[in-house]
Amino acid sequence: MDVRGTVAPGFEAVRDAFVRNFEQRGERGAAVAVYRHGRKVVDLWAGTRDVDGTEPWAVDTTQIVRSAGKGVAAAVPLLLHQRGQVDLDAPVGTYWPEFKANGKERVLVRHLVAHRAGLAALDTPLTPEEAADGVSGPRAVAAQRPQWEPGTDHGYHAQTYSWLVGELVRRVTGRTIGRWVAEEIARPLGLDFWFGLPEDEAHRVGRIGPVEPPAVDGNGGTLRMRPKRNVVEAYADPGSLTRRAFGAIDPFPDENAPAYRAAELPASNGVATARGLARCYAAMIGEVDGHRLFAPATLTLARTEESAGPDRVLVVSTRFGLGYMLHGSAAPLLAPGSFGHPGRGGSLGFADPESGIALGYVTNGLQKGVTADPRSQALVRAVRSAL
Repeated sequence: MDVRGTVAPGFEAVRDAFVRNFEQRGERGAAVAVYRHGRKVVDLWAGTRDVDGTEPWAVDTTQIVRSAGKGVAAAVPLLLHQRGQVDLDAPVGTYWPEFKANGKERVLVRHLVAHRAGLAALDTPLTPEEAADGVSGPRAVAAQRPQWEPGTDHGYHAQTYSWLVGELVRRVTGRTIGRWVAEEIARPLGLDFWFGLPEDEAHRVGRIGPVEPPAVDGNGGTLRMRPKRNVVEAYADPGSLTRRAFGAIDPFPDENAPAYRAAELPASNGVATARGLARCYAAMIGEVDGHRLFAPATLTLARTEESAGPDRVLVVSTRFGLGYMLHGSAAPLLAPGSFGHPGRGGSLGFADPESGIALGYVTNGLQKGVTADPRSQALVRAVRSAL
């Protein structure tokens, strides 16, 4: 395997794990980057730019990272709170009056950010065109009756998070979330990260697609754990909240289509490099070339547990802070204090303040699974072994 990039002394295990992902875990094209205390210590890429192609992955190749972008989206309301523009304990209707319809008067901003708003699904799914138009999504969630009493429980808002957080940001700032991230996060930090891919960056994006992981690894060990029966049943039942949450856009959009990449759907279509994700998380926990995103109090908010236990949508026990998945059995990260977000199919971004580690992993081969991909987990274990 022709692996490009650099690894700082002491982090060679990450390169070894990255190579094994191609040799044993069905990787097609991928990149991984790791920062420690604001300094890049791993920056690797290999394989093909397109999941179904032969052109090599380049130094500047980007990919759709699906829900791994939620971690960047969640930073926006936290930064607005840090600047005094958003009260996390205010009703969402304070900023978005139309949202108060159908029993949502007492939905707080913190409920919306932390997957506690009870708006995981839509009674009438949106078409891909409606999902991307910037109007239909916010209108639909504003009119939607909650699936449970807001604030009393949690369930992953797989698709609706786009319109909930995106419209809140627009109402508060007058800017779309894609523009806000570009101007206030990506540009100052020099990140390759977008919600709403600019046309002049489209040539850098590889094609993503599903791949089947091998049944066993090189030592004969099983790579995949068999999902619990109730999880399988939830995804198979068209009427379940699980299926309805992931099916809030119907039919499922072509994620490689230029129109989809250009849309601003922060729940699902962030476009990034691995180093862009890692660098963003590094700036959440410390300084990166003179720039820092989260003040200490905001960092505490991001990773303070808001929810724990059975997730109404994912049907496993999850832990959430304000917009971030926290280390746990469903989403194993580096250590108990880690926070971040995986993307369904593989990609991952997270930070661990205690060790100063921030990691970004991007892949074009989407394997089955939502939160704990075996390839990203192998990389996380390798980083842990290097500390």
